[in-house]
Amino acid sequence: MGNENITLKEAQEQVDQWIKSFGVRYFSELTNMVLLTEEVGEMARIIARKYGEQSFKESDKNIDLGDEMADVLWVLICLANQTGIDLTAAFIRNMEKKSIRDAVRHLKNDKLKK
Repeated sequence: MGNENITLKEAQEQVDQWIKSFGVRYFSELTNMVLLTEEVGEMARIIARKYGEQSFKESDKNIDLGDEMADVLWVLICLANQTGIDLTAAFIRNMEKKSIRDAVRHLKNDKLKK
């Protein structure tokens, strides 16, 4: 598990193995969707304080943004596993879609040229 060069497929397999070994079973898809929302909220709180105008609460000062992002990824991988989504294939399709749909869209956006 110490491999720094992990693929999405390997991440999905590792999460699945962890669930089977330590987690008893996946939470329901609905529960995991709620947990994903909660984790995104925790990540957003840190970003709002670090990059936005809000100041840090004492309890937020030692929270690791990378760890919060990893929590989001963990729950997203759980949802992918339990709904039969191959994240590698989905990501490749999504990049192709964006590359075709947005080939010049952002280049022509005057708002991005500021």
